[in-house]
Amino acid sequence: MKTITEQNLPLESVMAQEPEKSSIKHLESILQLEGAQPKLVGADGKEIQIPESVYQILHQAVHALALGKVISVVIQDRELTTQKAADILKVSRPYLIKLLDQGEIPCIRVGTHRRVRFDDLMKYKEERDTKRREGIKQFTQFLEAEGFYDDESSELDQ
Repeated sequence: MKTITEQNLPLESVMAQEPEKSSIKHLESILQLEGAQPKLVGADGKEIQIPESVYQILHQAVHALALGKVISVVIQDRELTTQKAADILKVSRPYLIKLLDQGEIPCIRVGTHRRVRFDDLMKYKEERDTKRREGIKQFTQFLEAEGFYDDESSELDQ
């Protein structure tokens, strides 16, 4: 098991192996039950209820594994450097600085350095992604109306 030695570095990626797939599907069905109070049982037999935040992470990870996806966990600070924020958005640091200066993403100053709150960054990312999807949808509708795009092959209308 890999231990957390440094913040913001991804831990080793995990992918479900073939013999585990039926157990993971069973675990996923258990985690989807409404009102379930999952517990962990230690080697000594002691039970502890899984906290809601841990439960949410576990549920998402198990669901992704059941779909055959690879899981990586990245530990994030609440406040990120501009480089870490740019890396999360997959943009250059100068472009992120421009967004901060324009007020698109709130930031705080620590001395001469800017810091971006993780929650603010995720809110911006979600809004950006929503605008992109809407733009693609509108463009697709325009192309369909002009006869350049076959609506049967479109997956954006879902």
